[in-house]
Amino acid sequence: MATSLIDAETVLAIDVGAVTTRAILFDVVEGRYRFLAVGEAPTTLDAPYRNIGEGVQLAIEQLEQISGYVIIDDSSTLVCPPRSDGVGVDQCVTLFSASHPLKTVLVGLLDEISITSGRNLLNTTYASVMDTIHLNDRRSASQRLDAILQLRPELILIVGGTEGGASQSMMDMIETVGLACYLLPKDQRPEILFAGNQQLTEAVQTAIGKLTSLHTAPNVRPSLEVEQIEPAQTRLVSVYRQSRLRQVPGASDLDSWSAGALTPTATAFGRTIRFISKEYAHSRKGVLGVDVGGTATTVAAGFGGELSLTVMPNHGLGEGLAGLLELSSMEDILRWLPFQSNADSVREYIYTKISYPHSIPATPEDLAMEHALTTQILQVAIKRAIRSFPVSARRMQPDLLPWFEPIIATGRVFGHAPLPGQIITMLLNGLQPVGVTTIALDQNNLAASLGAAAGVSPLLTIQALDATNFLNLGTVITPVGQATPGTPVLRVKVSYANGSENIIDVKNGSLEVIPVPAAQAARLQVQPLHRFDVGMGGPGVGGKVDVVGGALGVIIDARGRPLAMPQDPARRAEQMKKWLWTLGC
Repeated sequence: MATSLIDAETVLAIDVGAVTTRAILFDVVEGRYRFLAVGEAPTTLDAPYRNIGEGVQLAIEQLEQISGYVIIDDSSTLVCPPRSDGVGVDQCVTLFSASHPLKTVLVGLLDEISITSGRNLLNTTYASVMDTIHLNDRRSASQRLDAILQLRPELILIVGGTEGGASQSMMDMIETVGLACYLLPKDQRPEILFAGNQQLTEAVQTAIGKLTSLHTAPNVRPSLEVEQIEPAQTRLVSVYRQSRLRQVPGASDLDSWSAGALTPTATAFGRTIRFISKEYAHSRKGVLGVDVGGTATTVAAGFGGELSLTVMPNHGLGEGLAGLLELSSMEDILRWLPFQSNADSVREYIYTKISYPHSIPATPEDLAMEHALTTQILQVAIKRAIRSFPVSARRMQPDLLPWFEPIIATGRVFGHAPLPGQIITMLLNGLQPVGVTTIALDQNNLAASLGAAAGVSPLLTIQALDATNFLNLGTVITPVGQATPGTPVLRVKVSYANGSENIIDVKNGSLEVIPVPAAQAARLQVQPLHRFDVGMGGPGVGGKVDVVGGALGVIIDARGRPLAMPQDPARRAEQMKKWLWTLGC
């Protein structure tokens, strides 16, 4: 029986990813929302089906078999709202991250001001900048026009001009965009998003509005000192949705099931991280979420309800590995392997994974290769994401992560890892957190679905964010400072629930695991030495931390930040093997 707080009892979430399509069912059990089951199937956007509907159908059929619920009728149509015989669901939310990123041309005034703000906006969704047009661009107007015609972008983002600022220079470029739209065939004309000087909105409407689909948003750079990305994000999500409805077979049916609310998976994931950060608003730490997919990686950081979202398309553990090769050397990847290998072996594995993204590691060496690639993906993604974090959250050392509590990881590579220690290893080496934080695994990959569901049933999001769905991997304490290897840098006194105590002195350069049984409480008295910092008020400042045992207890990572690896390949592989052994692998 639904309570007055529950708007919809059964909620179906359909998440179409680059590799896998998932159908997730939530229902009310004993007055509380519960995750019931998930059905999975390969995404069918590519040959031979070339329609995402087939994968959606297969995922729902598997979900019905597992859960015993009947969700679609004999004509394979979703029943929503449910019929009197119980067939169907109350609400459906849909998410999408398959297909290539939006091919985008960015138009603005100054490269280091408006163009930078435009890039920051595009970084919040699945978009790829193919070209930029700005005042410092030395190409002639005809050359700029030719570039647009040759690229045939799906989106042209126009930014630039502070409020009441330059207009003629902007209008010159807007007219070039309008001419390009006029010359392109109607079915190949791009979506246009204007997020520049609002005084030009009417002129932009006159120049472009009748030629193609025009969207307007508040200025992303209203003044030289102010950047406002968030108001334009909503319009960008709408543009992404319109583009995918037009280009992806089966997307319109999916969109209709959710009443026109098809949502980019990254956007929905960001909503969940933002929500959690509001719950931690009393803390001076942020909340970090990472999602490693087949073609893209998303980093979402929430600071007291303010979200910083960074999406790296063409940067995942499938087809996205091609993008990783553009940003990383083979040596960057080889350093994370617990055995000696060579560039040819890594390259062969990468090309195989790109060609067969559904494949799973067949040997321990393949698994280690996949985890090494994931670690490097996280390294590249977090370094880019830090640039968009609020200035107030950044550290004095730009290569150090801000204080976070908790850190949440989601993605197939984490959920399918055989051992918790392997997950922790990827996250510790890839993200290199500092201070005291809890690392949690979204073991059923629900985070994005919960963000999408918040729009139809906020209570579902609140009640599903619990330990049954998010596995506590452990509390990590990372002291930061300078000392010679082997110097004691941290003293930890552990007081267990049964009254026993344990004191551990941690040396610089070491990785330690303190056993705390799963779900059992313990209190830690943490005292940094030699002016090391654990985020409790400054160098040398310690304090008490109440923890709940996770899959690996408490992990003390005193290996240094940024993490230094031995230069010799043999020593480096041996070091990686030792760290994995310490973490139970």
